[in-house]
Amino acid sequence: MPELPEVQTVVDSLRPWLEGRCFSRVVHVRADMVSPGTIDLGSMLAGRQVQAIHRRGKRIVFTLAGGARWYVHLGMTGQLTVEPSTAALRPHTHLIIECSDGKHLRLVDPRRFGGIFWLGSASGDDGIGPEPLRLSAAELHTKLLATRRNIKTTLLDQRFIAGIGNIYADEALFAAGIHPLTVSQTIHLTQVRTLCSAIKQVLKRAIRHRGSSLRDYVDANGRQGSFQARHAVYNRTGQPCRACKTLIARIVLSQRATHFCPRCQNLPAG
Repeated sequence: MPELPEVQTVVDSLRPWLEGRCFSRVVHVRADMVSPGTIDLGSMLAGRQVQAIHRRGKRIVFTLAGGARWYVHLGMTGQLTVEPSTAALRPHTHLIIECSDGKHLRLVDPRRFGGIFWLGSASGDDGIGPEPLRLSAAELHTKLLATRRNIKTTLLDQRFIAGIGNIYADEALFAAGIHPLTVSQTIHLTQVRTLCSAIKQVLKRAIRHRGSSLRDYVDANGRQGSFQARHAVYNRTGQPCRACKTLIARIVLSQRATHFCPRCQNLPAG
């Protein structure tokens, strides 16, 4: 699933194509991909100017002239791209919007775990946690003290913190030297400072390398990311740790594969 760095990269690559331009018409939309189901997306978007595009968690949020908002969630396999209107239509294309310059904004999503959500005047922040790039260590420590879940599961909870998924939770915990099974409320403030810094550094590095392309993810121009070549632990089961050469281990937490170095991320006793 595209996470914060991938979604931010898509946003950054959409902006030059769409900000300040108008949506001419919705050429095609799969109705069951739109929420709420009562929304006529075609009438809502036709002739509307795109004022701004930003990321909130894993959401690609479009603000239209007048202030109305809608967002796209890419789910596991979604791709949101800007293409010439003459480009061949790919299978599983569920949204086509014609823009004022003649290009198309297209959403392809084979597994349809993503979606298109109309917000109107709402902020869309309900049920979503703070942004990790703006979260202070003190704020993170206060939040961790309130839960006895293991730290990996906690970081995956979008209500706790927005935008972090399986890849970057593993990478941040490795960078901080924290075992994924560590109980969240037992992490002392010094470690939390290290973790908070690690989260920000890992996410910023991944954004610089345009995210991780493991399967489906591409930016709005169809370009893949390159951060997957720099993963320290994620998807490296049985390979030597880049720091100590111990073999990377894999366990399953919250039904998600979890990767760590048994030596660099020692589990505290008890």
